[in-house]
Amino acid sequence: MTEQPNTEPTAPVGLDLIAPEMYAPALRRLALAAMGVGIGVGLLLALLVDWPIALAAALVLGAPTALYAVAAQRRRMSLSGTVLHAQTWSGDHRLDIAAATGVEILVYAGRLSRVVLRITSGPDTRIVPLAMYTDSGSGRELHILGLRRLSDALAACPLAAALAVSDVLVQQLRAEARDANAEERPLYRAARMVRDRDAVQPVVLSGRDIAELSD
Repeated sequence: MTEQPNTEPTAPVGLDLIAPEMYAPALRRLALAAMGVGIGVGLLLALLVDWPIALAAALVLGAPTALYAVAAQRRRMSLSGTVLHAQTWSGDHRLDIAAATGVEILVYAGRLSRVVLRITSGPDTRIVPLAMYTDSGSGRELHILGLRRLSDALAACPLAAALAVSDVLVQQLRAEARDANAEERPLYRAARMVRDRDAVQPVVLSGRDIAELSD
């Protein structure tokens, strides 16, 4: 008898590849620096030109960077049962993975390759970061609890693609649990697979690619 995935509501598990607490101080400093530059330039220009022009210049220089830093601090992603929560500057967005209409693994190849999961449900699409690797195989991967919960949520979706990706995450989970080397980790093999193709644009892994990662 196969083990049934646990899809009961549970305490939310963070799915952020890099904990927001790690970069929040840097973002706060960036916001303050941007505001300081804008105000400084505005005061300087106010001595030379009309104040509306000086104010406009200050806003153009300081506001975009400051707003980006503030918005980035609000970004959070978590999973409760099968419901994915994405907190952004525009509010809290929810997507039920069990009701997904599309599940894909994308690889952004480069010096720092990124592997992400794209989940679609009707008009809504969410990107879940899974791992990022350098050419040498070092990098960062989604933590074990996040992988487990994400795999369970995908296993609750009737899509064949969701079940295939769930299996890949189970293999990744087992590799991380035994501290396997990079070549034994499916997500790293996905990044290497795309780098070997010299792809410039993000690549959506095919069903055949997914099957190879599960071997």
